[in-house]
Amino acid sequence: MTRAEGNAGPDTGTGSNIVKVVAASMAGTTVEWYDFFLYGVAAALVFPAVFFPASDPAVGTLASLGTFAIGFVARPVGGLVFGHFGDKIGRKKLLVLSLLMMGVATFAIGLLPGYATIGIWAPILLVVLRLIQGFALGGEWGGAVLIVSEHGDPARRGYWASWPQAGVPLGQLLANGLLFLLAAVQTDEAFAAWGWRIAFLASALLVLIGLWIRLAVEESPVFREAQAQAEERAAAGEKDSMPILEVFRRYPREVFTAMGARFAENVSYYIFTIVISTYATQRLGLSSRFVLGAVLIGAVVHLVTIPLWGALSDRVGRRPLYLFGAAGVGIWAFAFIYLVDTRNFWLIALAVVVGLVLHGAMYGPQAAFLSELFGTKVRYSGVSIGYQLASILAGGIAPLVAVYLYTRFDSGYAVSVYVLVCSLVTIVAVATYTETRNRDLAADTGIAGTKPWSTAR
Repeated sequence: MTRAEGNAGPDTGTGSNIVKVVAASMAGTTVEWYDFFLYGVAAALVFPAVFFPASDPAVGTLASLGTFAIGFVARPVGGLVFGHFGDKIGRKKLLVLSLLMMGVATFAIGLLPGYATIGIWAPILLVVLRLIQGFALGGEWGGAVLIVSEHGDPARRGYWASWPQAGVPLGQLLANGLLFLLAAVQTDEAFAAWGWRIAFLASALLVLIGLWIRLAVEESPVFREAQAQAEERAAAGEKDSMPILEVFRRYPREVFTAMGARFAENVSYYIFTIVISTYATQRLGLSSRFVLGAVLIGAVVHLVTIPLWGALSDRVGRRPLYLFGAAGVGIWAFAFIYLVDTRNFWLIALAVVVGLVLHGAMYGPQAAFLSELFGTKVRYSGVSIGYQLASILAGGIAPLVAVYLYTRFDSGYAVSVYVLVCSLVTIVAVATYTETRNRDLAADTGIAGTKPWSTAR
């Protein structure tokens, strides 16, 4: 397929239209990841004491991080459900629903009594709300990146599709920033007792803003065209298969490629941003404010560099950058532990910043790369399945595995080896697949048995 052929497709509208679509997608993504990361940081710093019986602090931390992992288990289920209906009725409706579900669950966590008040019901209800968070997030990512990928100029798809990805560090920046501010202006006792709840309750305002922006967005033209052709086939007596069945029948290789591509990206991110909290506070004896400040600096740099990596992928391709990022985080993981062990704030901040810049080399092109793996009528299901299934085996258990490793081997370098192994998985998955940046998202409208890019495979 030529570059000109790859740029063919329906009229995607004016530049101002794509900016509006990106803003709506990024706003919702920011809110949802703010909620999700808020839980992750609180699970490491606050929840062990609030929602679990007073016992061995290490056991409480593992139990709390276990509830963090449960959210990842729910994400593939959310991806399946949202993906199915997103491929059937459109991306926009499901994006609104996912935002509402996430917002309600997060707000409820802010009101949830602790173990000292309602006993065993505290961790039980926390798990239920975490499952709702995971279910909602499982449907959010696929719709957010697809509605941008299917709107924008194909020649700049990597750049535009990277902006919803930038909503992740922005959400983390807001979550860590607010927790850092609350921890700075309160005593440790007040923060642990009630101050942390303010950040969860504040999500209600962010949800309202996100809904206001997201409701103004139109459905993607690529999906509308595919849906119109599906309706014509239905009128002629033809019936499309369920999107989930089509994904595994026509795109099994692409599902595994998407999963493999996630390992280094997903695991390294949670090591650099979540596990550092437990490692630095419990093993090194540093304060939570100290760690949050370092991660905050890293999130700012991450936010700026993700779109730059996305734009670069439009010039050099998705695969070279992805391989560079995967190899980079695998090597840097060892320098990361070395710098964190110094207990020096600026060296720890440097460790996080470099780690997240390398992570961005994967995360920036990722939205376009995964979108380009699947045809329009199964794209929501395909990207959601590949993305979220990997989340269970990668990021979902990363905090638990990391805590176990540095506790079992009494060394943070055991975590570095873990990251390196995941990097090798990603390198194999991406290196053995073809470059995708020239693929035309509009070419496949769901006609069974066809793949518009078969000659490029």
